[in-house]
Amino acid sequence: MNKYHRKLKDILNFGKVQSNKKGKIKYLLNQHLELRPLDLLEIFEGHAIARNKLRNELELFQSGERLTERYRDAGIPWWDYCGPILVNSYPTYFEKLPPLIKRINAEKRNSKNYVLFLGETGAESNQQPCLSLIQFQIDKGELVLSAYQRSSDASLGLPADIYHLYLISRQIDVPLKSISLMLANVHIYQNNIKATHKLLAGEKVKFELNV
Repeated sequence: MNKYHRKLKDILNFGKVQSNKKGKIKYLLNQHLELRPLDLLEIFEGHAIARNKLRNELELFQSGERLTERYRDAGIPWWDYCGPILVNSYPTYFEKLPPLIKRINAEKRNSKNYVLFLGETGAESNQQPCLSLIQFQIDKGELVLSAYQRSSDASLGLPADIYHLYLISRQIDVPLKSISLMLANVHIYQNNIKATHKLLAGEKVKFELNV
């Protein structure tokens, strides 16, 4: 069982129950997930991930595209619920990523912590980013990428975020050592619990989007 699936199992077995405006969830607080390249390979091979859509989504984020119509045109319909434009959401912050990556590749300083902050407090938003911070560190010629998530939908959002972080790491001109995620609140929605059990049993499943 890969590390991601083990985290799903932990939520099912030990998670507490909470209700919010989207429904009931099973959740764990302050969880850590450290993934080496072999762990990533196991996750990507053993879990259905919409790789092409997520790659296109990241490219649109990094270009600063805010019109949800452009995402729909690229086969990415899950932003339509936000309305016609993404306000203070991922593109607002990810458009700062290309110049940051260019700087990292130019400097490659072991002593420097390069950071991308997401989700400014108090700003108007129709979809506050769940991913709040990405930190890039170079340790003896290898990339250590760390990310903080304030909230993580373990069934749908978490594997997508892992894949986005992997794609981001590929833009850095040093070998990847690890991707670590600090998950402040990682959860499974009640309507996806049965499907999660089936997933862990080796069955193919489709999760429901909760917005």
